Amino acid sequence: MTSSRILGTVLEEVPLAEGNVTGGVVRVGDTVRRPAGPWTPAVHALLAHLNDVGFPAAPRPLGLDERGREVLTFVPGTTVWPDRFAEVGPRARLEKVGRLIRDLHDAVAGFTPAPDARWHVVIPPEDDGRGEIIAHHDLAPWNLVVDGEAWTFIDWDGAGPGSRLWDLAYAAKAFVPLSADPALQRPDAAARLRVLADAYGLDEEQRRRLAPMLARRSRAMYELLATGTGPWARLWAKGHGEVWQADTAYIARHEADWLTALLA
Repeated sequence: MTSSRILGTVLEEVPLAEGNVTGGVVRVGDTVRRPAGPWTPAVHALLAHLNDVGFPAAPRPLGLDERGREVLTFVPGTTVWPDRFAEVGPRARLEKVGRLIRDLHDAVAGFTPAPDARWHVVIPPEDDGRGEIIAHHDLAPWNLVVDGEAWTFIDWDGAGPGSRLWDLAYAAKAFVPLSADPALQRPDAAARLRVLADAYGLDEEQRRRLAPMLARRSRAMYELLATGTGPWARLWAKGHGEVWQADTAYIARHEADWLTALLA
């Protein structure tokens, strides 16, 4: 058993389910410990800002522990993906996702990073037209923890300069979802995309830019996996590249449907 000491008390470290990229994540009491990186100070400044302005859907940063790991408040609940995706199935729940993402983007709009801030953005964002913010870059069901009506986005390591639409395009792909897999594909995908866009509050110009961006955002993920470097090599070997390639083709093929729904 591995343990940590908090205020003189020795607590067991409980391994948490690892994501596709980050390993070594454990729970210690009411905290989570994760490997830190050069980007950790900037991410913690961002999370502190979100907590200061009252954004409820982000963990609170607690600095580093004696082993140099970052410490965050533990978020109770279960991730939506893969076993609780039905949580975002009903229209009202998908609307909640859209509003939560809009609230996040509005909250980070007032954040000014330190001049020497370092980030860990693995896919360079597109300029979506005057919409630059510090974005999450991985707003997806596997990073949404649900505990009743309390919803929290986790895994902020990849946060950094981005844009509202680039962040939303990725979220739309994951939460609608926009998938070539018959087991995940939905006949009401276009209508669900409209629900998400309405809940977020996109204007007509943003909707026109979002429709073609959906495939480009998906293609960017495929191209990252295709580099075959670091953790992406492991995901490529598991077939994730083929999935993103097929999804990109599906999304591009239906671009007119997405635009029609967004503008209806």
